[in-house]
Amino acid sequence: MQKLTEQAPQFIRAIAPYKAGKPVSDVVRELGLDPNAVVKLASNENPLGLGEKAKAAIAQAAADLGRYPDANGFALKARLAGRHGVKQEQITLGNGSNDVLELAAKAFLTQGTNAVFSQYAFAVYPLATQGCGAQSNVVPAVHYTHDLDGFLKAIDAQTRVVFIANPNNPTGTFLPQEKLLAFLKQVPDHVLVVLDEAYNEFLKPEDQYDSTQWVVQFPNLLVSRSFSKAYGLAGLRVGYSVSSLEVADLMNRVRQPFNVNSLALAAAEAAIDDQEFLQKTYDVNLKGLAQIQSGLKFLGLEYVPSYGNFVLFKAGNTPDAGMKVFDALQRLGVIVRPVNSYGLPEWLRVSIGLPHENDAFLAALPTALATLQER
Repeated sequence: MQKLTEQAPQFIRAIAPYKAGKPVSDVVRELGLDPNAVVKLASNENPLGLGEKAKAAIAQAAADLGRYPDANGFALKARLAGRHGVKQEQITLGNGSNDVLELAAKAFLTQGTNAVFSQYAFAVYPLATQGCGAQSNVVPAVHYTHDLDGFLKAIDAQTRVVFIANPNNPTGTFLPQEKLLAFLKQVPDHVLVVLDEAYNEFLKPEDQYDSTQWVVQFPNLLVSRSFSKAYGLAGLRVGYSVSSLEVADLMNRVRQPFNVNSLALAAAEAAIDDQEFLQKTYDVNLKGLAQIQSGLKFLGLEYVPSYGNFVLFKAGNTPDAGMKVFDALQRLGVIVRPVNSYGLPEWLRVSIGLPHENDAFLAALPTALATLQER
């Protein structure tokens, strides 16, 4: 078996697998806690769950699970095309937006090419790049956000993809549309710009912009969206992208058939127009952001002002501070997200929960921080 695995490409063997937020079941089992007393604020999930329209659609679709899903997702694409004013053929569906990002990498990256993205950017970017045997061209962040001027300098003849998360995970930073448009006007035609907008629905009205309309002006742009966050469908895994016809055609050539399941298709189709649920999600998140950031400020902790549904905060000044506070919070029944894999070992990311969940985090935090003083 060792000889077999050694024959795998070195760039595959060198991949460090993605580590998801710790589930409640693991913490309960490992620490012997009461599952009803554990608060999970680790994975940027919607604390409201999913809306009633999506639930009803799932129940109806469940009766036909003995058949394969629509491989082309016609009904969902039709709704999305109508929403964004594009052709159905410009839409690519994915098993979560992670799948869409990997499809873009598979379609455009290979050995000898590179992808450009920011320091402290979403972990899937380097994983997708490395999985294709391409090189990662990482641009140092400025104030924990993307340095677009640095991106332009980093792009070379071998660059095929640029990844931009806006808002960015895990830092929560945001680039206004005028900066993005100025950047897109300067990107060479041979480079695909992947604009990852998984957290778009959490933006305030004054920060909203419709990047899907930019695809006409910039045919080398791909806009990725997710139903996992604001729409509350994280467990079903469904995302999509809007791009030029030519880019979508290439991505569909590497897309697995039936990559979005029947329940996900039905739920997403129903969720699109559930404006009442989306508004409630937005309101809960806006109040929760204020609650968490105010609490961190009261404790004198440094944090990055967030445009998403999470906050990145500094737990301490030593390289082990993040993990120490993370472990202490777990023992107190609060799960947050370590970000040492992003090169931020002193920091932690906390997702926005319901008011009582946010209270539980803020109540436990001083006790967890006190462990940094222990020897």
